[in-house]
Amino acid sequence: MARMDISTEKSTWLLQARDFLEEARRLKPGPARNELRQTAKVLHELAKLDAKSVLLKSGSALDLDWPREPDGRRIR
Repeated sequence: MARMDISTEKSTWLLQARDFLEEARRLKPGPARNELRQTAKVLHELAKLDAKSVLLKSGSALDLDWPREPDGRRIR
């Protein structure tokens, strides 16, 4: 079975999202706070996409992500 290297370092996107959320927590409820929370949400989604692209580039993507035929064979 192929060995999969998993990075333990956090992505820049996630670090920025955390900073935005921390700043949002300091603010009173309102438009500015909502905007920071929305920005953090977008950064979190970017982090997920970035992580997925790194897996695909490294060739270690799981077979679960690939579409399958009704009989279970992978569609390429």
